[in-house]
Amino acid sequence: METKPIEISSSKMFGGYNKRFKHFSPTLGCSMTFHIYFPPLPSPSHKFPVLYWLSGLACTDENFIIKSGAQRVASSEGIALVASDTSPSAGFYLNATQEKWKNWRMYDYLVKELPKVLSENFAQLDTSRASISGHSMGGHGALTIYLKNLDKYKSVSAFAPIVNPINCPWGQKAFTNYLGGNKADWEEYDATCLISKFNDVSATILIDQGEDDKFLHDQLLPHKFEEACRNAKVPLLLRLQPGYDHSYYFIATFIDHHIRHHSQALNMCFKPLHP
Repeated sequence: METKPIEISSSKMFGGYNKRFKHFSPTLGCSMTFHIYFPPLPSPSHKFPVLYWLSGLACTDENFIIKSGAQRVASSEGIALVASDTSPSAGFYLNATQEKWKNWRMYDYLVKELPKVLSENFAQLDTSRASISGHSMGGHGALTIYLKNLDKYKSVSAFAPIVNPINCPWGQKAFTNYLGGNKADWEEYDATCLISKFNDVSATILIDQGEDDKFLHDQLLPHKFEEACRNAKVPLLLRLQPGYDHSYYFIATFIDHHIRHHSQALNMCFKPLHP
């Protein structure tokens, strides 16, 4: 099966291109799709840093690319956006240990396989300069992947992330299925638990959370993460946004702030073609 990515669509946007690719993933044992937004190239030899986006439950690699509007600022800041498929769609960005779900290894796919695929097939990407972001389940994935791989990512941000899954119904259901009943195994994929173990964080963690999000109090639990960051002396900017819900309307409103947050951490010196 073809592990080399094959382009299946391309659309010009803000001087650059949204391109969608398909490839077979040996890690997951299935075909995967991903989108890359390539900003306009200032020179043939230029390499863009990468911002990975992890989507939420029931989303694909298309939701962020179509709905967020992130390409406008990504174009001006010179950052490539990489939006992975979430297949398996409710995989919680972990490596499942239970036999029934043994191929669900999204953590390894995102941390190991996908960066290798990008570096080997896209000369205009500099995968050594990378940051990570996400929404809801994807925000959980972004935070946990970042904290466990501080050497691989310059910064992290999240929209309405599931920050304490061992204490919410979504997380408890998923972790029981994928990791079994040992709660110590669950803590390896819980950002609130990890913050005390991997607290050598230099870049401020940015989280936006809508105050009218119906999942705020029983599933998302941002104040648990805020307390853990305070105790571990980890820099966190948690912004509670009045009136906003869990939707892409919320993401589209604040995505520019997140792109610029990552641009600063990536030490950009790119001169934009389109102001």
